[in-house]
Amino acid sequence: MPNWLKSDRAFQKVRSLLFYLSLFLFFCGLPLILLFALGYKFNRSSLGFVKTGLIYIKTQPEGANVYLNGQPLCEKTPMSIQELIPGVYRITLTLTKYYPWRSEVDVEAGKVSRIDKVILFPLRPDLERLNRSGFSSFRADTEEGKIYYLDEENRIVYRSDLEGKNFEDIASLPDKFGRIDGWGISPDKDKMFIFNSRQIGVVFLDNQDDYMYSDSSISLDCRREEIIRVFWHSDSYHLIVLTDKHVAVIEARALARAVNLVQLNKEAREAFYDDKRQVLYFSDTQRGSDGSLYNNLYKLELSPELYLLERLMKKANEESHNFKASF
Repeated sequence: MPNWLKSDRAFQKVRSLLFYLSLFLFFCGLPLILLFALGYKFNRSSLGFVKTGLIYIKTQPEGANVYLNGQPLCEKTPMSIQELIPGVYRITLTLTKYYPWRSEVDVEAGKVSRIDKVILFPLRPDLERLNRSGFSSFRADTEEGKIYYLDEENRIVYRSDLEGKNFEDIASLPDKFGRIDGWGISPDKDKMFIFNSRQIGVVFLDNQDDYMYSDSSISLDCRREEIIRVFWHSDSYHLIVLTDKHVAVIEARALARAVNLVQLNKEAREAFYDDKRQVLYFSDTQRGSDGSLYNNLYKLELSPELYLLERLMKKANEESHNFKASF
């Protein structure tokens, strides 16, 4: 047989062998290709294929470095880490001049674990002093764009805008008033109340900077009941007062007498007044049919009709009152 014919047959055998070997590798590798395409990965721990999950990370500000189990990744936030075998992973996010963020994330098969609420806070926050004088407490009115400061030591009330500008003293507190347990600005921004367990004071705020504060303040003394909470009514004229015995309403004027609307079985330490809807929420106890005391939440609607409250005031002389007012 000629040599060229022998060489041709040998070449045909090699080509056939390579063809069948390719078919074998293709059919053996096809399941692996499909598994990877469908999101499966070989798990060395279980020696089997498992469906992977991914972690999506978004930060504010963006551009944070990402560490997965202590190892740095190339991409920065926002980014996603794909083809993760189910399990718990340690995530660390870092950004120059910001505090790092650390947490553990549980990755589940076929699911996306989202970390998209991360706020990185600066190492040196933008901190600015707003007050120009000392104060003991403050109230911020974002709707009006004002901040009110109470200086108990010097008996002065200050006011500024939300940026601390236009800082000015707008009132002084009565010298004879004792300690101050709480205070609040009226809805019309013209006056404020201060109170302690036995006194309520009403101070008129002066916008013209020429005032005689002590002469214009009103002092309401409560001698038999302990004052717990005070709220301004929406009309900026009446005060809603919670004592250890009553829910009462009193006018913000000299010689005013309180109207006791509700008699309490316990001190209403927790209360909230919705000045938009003119509704007072407070808690009180009531004895049930079984003789046990139960704590209840009550809603008291205070009529938006000012004259209804005025008519209630006229009945004050017929009832027992615990407030005595002096100018």
